[in-house]
Amino acid sequence: MPMNKKVIAVVGDSSVNSDTYELAYDVGCTLVENGYAIQCGGLGGVMEAVCKGARSSIKYSFGDTIAIIPSYARNQSNAYADIIIPTGIEIMRNGIVVNADAVVAIGGGAGTLSEIALAWSMFKLIIAFNNVNGWGMKLSNQKIDNRNRYPNIPEDSVYGVSSPKEMVEYLNKYIELYKRQYKGVVWKND
Repeated sequence: MPMNKKVIAVVGDSSVNSDTYELAYDVGCTLVENGYAIQCGGLGGVMEAVCKGARSSIKYSFGDTIAIIPSYARNQSNAYADIIIPTGIEIMRNGIVVNADAVVAIGGGAGTLSEIALAWSMFKLIIAFNNVNGWGMKLSNQKIDNRNRYPNIPEDSVYGVSSPKEMVEYLNKYIELYKRQYKGVVWKND
């Protein structure tokens, strides 16, 4: 993977219906077609589909799919992940998964909800599909809390989209604006 590629974390359910699988597949292919690499939790469902879709792109190159898996067992990732990073920290790895240039949510349950909340706290650009049931849909076009993360981006929120094409338009429009780095939890300004 060339070092200049932006990495997009894709999060969502590990068990999905065929329509959601197809959408995630298309998201993976579209991201790679547009010069992005993919990072995910490395398991099944949305994670498998997005990696498989990425590999279907004519612009795919080895390293475009990164799996941050919850266990220490490298063989517990989906078959389409190029780079497998076994963490051994189970669901706590969600903070590592979303440490990317942007985050895309496709549906999702409690794990995806935690990833969206972590991404928000880490000042990430977040895009969520508003046509797939789950936390991505529920949080589309919402602010997660009242903080003013980016005063220069008044529309800052979880941006709702309904297609891979629209997702790429938002990525291309905003990714260079979302540069703030998370520097840890601050309790006091000592």
